[in-house]
Amino acid sequence: MGDTQWTEADDGRNPGTCAVDIINQVNEQFIKHGVKFVIAVGDLTDASSASNVDIRAVYAQALYSAGIGFFPLRGNHDSTDMAEFKRVFPQTRGGPNNATPADALAVANPDAAAVPPVPVRGAPFVVGTNFSSPEGMAGLSYSFDYKNVRFVLLDQFDGRTNTIQPQQSWISEALAGRLRDGHAIVFGHKGLMTEYHSDNLFGPHQDSDPAGTDAFIQSLAANGVRYYVGGHDHMHDLSLVWTHDGVTARVTELVCASDSSKFYLPRRHGWRRWVPGFLIPVLERSRQAPIAQETRTVGYYIFNVDGPRMTVDYYSAPVALSLIDGEWTLTTTPSLMFSRRQTFGYDLRGKEFVVPQGSSYGTVDDAFEGTRARIIDGTSLSDAKDGTGRPFIHAVNTGWSKRSCGTASQELHLWGMATTLGSAKTDTYTLAIAYDDAMAGPVDEAKVVGFGLVTKVDDGRWTNAVDSNAGGTKAFVWGPWRAGYGLGTYGVDARTRSAWAVINHGEDFRVGYFDERRTDEAMRAPTLVIRGNHDLIADPGLATKLTRATHVLEVVIPRATYWAPYEAHRAQVLEETASFLKDS
Repeated sequence: MGDTQWTEADDGRNPGTCAVDIINQVNEQFIKHGVKFVIAVGDLTDASSASNVDIRAVYAQALYSAGIGFFPLRGNHDSTDMAEFKRVFPQTRGGPNNATPADALAVANPDAAAVPPVPVRGAPFVVGTNFSSPEGMAGLSYSFDYKNVRFVLLDQFDGRTNTIQPQQSWISEALAGRLRDGHAIVFGHKGLMTEYHSDNLFGPHQDSDPAGTDAFIQSLAANGVRYYVGGHDHMHDLSLVWTHDGVTARVTELVCASDSSKFYLPRRHGWRRWVPGFLIPVLERSRQAPIAQETRTVGYYIFNVDGPRMTVDYYSAPVALSLIDGEWTLTTTPSLMFSRRQTFGYDLRGKEFVVPQGSSYGTVDDAFEGTRARIIDGTSLSDAKDGTGRPFIHAVNTGWSKRSCGTASQELHLWGMATTLGSAKTDTYTLAIAYDDAMAGPVDEAKVVGFGLVTKVDDGRWTNAVDSNAGGTKAFVWGPWRAGYGLGTYGVDARTRSAWAVINHGEDFRVGYFDERRTDEAMRAPTLVIRGNHDLIADPGLATKLTRATHVLEVVIPRATYWAPYEAHRAQVLEETASFLKDS
């Protein structure tokens, strides 16, 4: 979540210069999503004081009481509250959550009746392992591991340089220590290159420390970090940022939407505030490419990690603002209606392809364990621009999952194709995925009915990829794709052993059968699912996906791998099977 400062007069629901009414509503969303923990990227309050930090800790209790961890950072508005920050958030030094000191929870709160704090429930609990901090910044800058992800949170407010550069050796060391084949995400309050503020991680201007900036980006890239996440700019802004030479290294920068009363709009690109009240021109920021942007919204982000894949969902709620003293603000918080606005992600086994406006998607070409996927036709036709007039680019990422039983290819995940926030629709393009004869069985024109490129729909089923198109005419072709085929055309090319489709949506694809009669029959039959609890091959969510079956029974055998149920637990397997057949 982003900045949570309240900059206007307390309306009876936002005490301690803290946006409590927004925090409470966003916390509700996190609890609904069932997240493991929340990271707050700074400016927890607007006016720096111990009592205001205590107020922020009070309204993190809803997360703790739901068993959810909370890991905060300080921002420039919290920069003088070093001691109290560490005292009320002990989780930054070892992970103990739900351990707010009693006197902090009892802080004077004039709005307690209108926004009652959530009572403390349960005992303290630890989230994360392997905590570390740089010298002199214990509990302020810190890193920790959760499963296969290393999280590095950076506090630049050391009271001396107020830049992150002195911590670079620790940053590189922390990133290098991540799990092999694991992820790492870096968080800070200020950004690298942002749309409103010119001050950043390295000083008061975008070009304050080119060498330090480049060393930081190179360190992230060398250690597999795809995302740098910050706040400070109070808008949703996603972009690629390169080193100063524009080629050596890059990182995706996510600036979080506002969770405060204050909202900024992009200023003229390439200008910075040098002296209060004056704008001084600087060189164009050609080493940054915007991907998406949304302003005047309250928002939050859900990071879903599935082994080597990471998917991020951005949710936001529009708000009506007032222009007060030159700033767009809320004076009271409405009921927030959130919707998912964007999904993006990556796979450690995949690739990223940068596609500028007017360019072909034909550069998207990747392979995994014998399956090749490529876009063989399509052009980025969007003319959308960010708030400073720069055209958006597409950052297309590929990812993979191993094939499921009965399918003819590995599964492709495709992020970054959507052209508009809030919509899954993409430019029209042709996707081709190779299939394996051994997986597919004999494929010829007479037998190809019900076989081709399939995509996953919301209920978990896999259907003909063109059925998810917006518009177009469905038409099958036996043979290769040819220029001029319209949206909805799909086919199988036996010569190249590939299935292709002309589509305008993204996400998950594979090659397989989509004969609805066969699918419906299988899905409606009574089904028994037996697996061992240590089975690394079985899908633990299979039983919940069989939504059409008249009866589903799942039997999980303890202390069993994928083969043990049929050996050491043979008697139980036979008994459960006989009972299921009798009952069905």
